[in-house]
Amino acid sequence: MNGKAIKMPTGAAAEYAKYACNFYKGCSNSCTYCFNRRWGWGNVPTLKKCFKDETHALEVFKMELNENLPELQKHGIFFSFSTDPMLPETLILTYRALVETCWNRVPVKILTKMSRPFLCNGFFECVPPIAKYYVSVGFTLTGHDGLDPNASPNVERIQAMRRLHEAGFKTWASIEPVIDIESSMKMIEQTSDFCDLYKIGLLSRKKYDKDELNFFVRNLVYDFTADCEMGNYPINYEQKFYFKDSLLQQAGINRADLPSNCVDRDYNIFEVIK
Repeated sequence: MNGKAIKMPTGAAAEYAKYACNFYKGCSNSCTYCFNRRWGWGNVPTLKKCFKDETHALEVFKMELNENLPELQKHGIFFSFSTDPMLPETLILTYRALVETCWNRVPVKILTKMSRPFLCNGFFECVPPIAKYYVSVGFTLTGHDGLDPNASPNVERIQAMRRLHEAGFKTWASIEPVIDIESSMKMIEQTSDFCDLYKIGLLSRKKYDKDELNFFVRNLVYDFTADCEMGNYPINYEQKFYFKDSLLQQAGINRADLPSNCVDRDYNIFEVIK
């Protein structure tokens, strides 16, 4: 499937989702590390040219959703690779699309750097009650607010994640890029009891120390997990880790050698789809 609204991502993006919805191009978070900046999409979210307006975009989305329903029910949809789906400029269309996915039992993964919709009740008021069974929300956490100056501070994203988890939603964190291992570890430690999945990746084109990366991975999947079980950190027994291919390659680790709390790219964060 390669529609106007729902597409199959390629390259490293495919590690995050098999299918993604991209209504807009451009993002006002102004992240210094964002891959999209290389495409010159700018700091203002703009509706893709293939759509006449937001109403037409939703109509196209609904059509593509219905035409590929069994496949999307199986693999879900990711929002979004080309913008932040929870920006003031993008969230209304995101909400409308989520209503459609929920009623059609299609699982969704949202990735955002915005906390306001969740801390101010907007998200909870706009999605149907069954959303907790089909919508998972992820937050990018680097521990460095200065790198995404127009986004919510990391501490607010963590607060939003906690609130979502307490409300029954599946939550996940994109620890990407790893700016430095110490900051990434702090983000994981501060969210360990209300984050169900960590997706961890490196800064594009940066060369990391192999031994430090190897220690980081093994510390997380063995020592950190053991520390949680010993009570040193809050524990979430459902918690999983996904390390992107480029990270494992630089660390010199074979994915097949990782323990059971590490998952592959096809992992479904929802235990039971009702």
